[in-house]
Amino acid sequence: MVEGPNYIPVSTVADVVRIAVAPVFLLSGIASFVNVCTTRLSRIVDRSRDIEPRLLASRGTEHDRWIGDLKILDRRMSLVSWATALSVVSALLICLVVVLLFAASLSRFRFGSEIAILFIASMLAIGAAFAVFLYETTIAARAVRIRSELLQHTVDDSA
Repeated sequence: MVEGPNYIPVSTVADVVRIAVAPVFLLSGIASFVNVCTTRLSRIVDRSRDIEPRLLASRGTEHDRWIGDLKILDRRMSLVSWATALSVVSALLICLVVVLLFAASLSRFRFGSEIAILFIASMLAIGAAFAVFLYETTIAARAVRIRSELLQHTVDDSA
């Protein structure tokens, strides 16, 4: 085997791959969360499209109720979009961590501080995404409550 000036032992590359596996698994988890967010966003959009014709055909208090529902859905769309964006930022930062892990091992540069800062930033971004997602699910849970007039509705069997 020829060892030139740029020779890097396979064992060194194997060690870096071993170290990079954890962030790569983290990427997989983040990708799953992004999938959850996009599915949720899709369902919110579908619900808003379902409400639009009902809103246009409604009047009075029913119209006001549909407007309220659309405002809630609009807020939820915004929050899910933020959660998705923060998750993607986190994933990009993890990608940079992996790149710097390899760059540090394959060169003479020391990127320890940069790697740590990027990893911390990634954790902050995904933590913020989880917090925004939790807030969105709380809004969704409140919005789904059954209206009291429906819970108190009775059917007159005498007719």
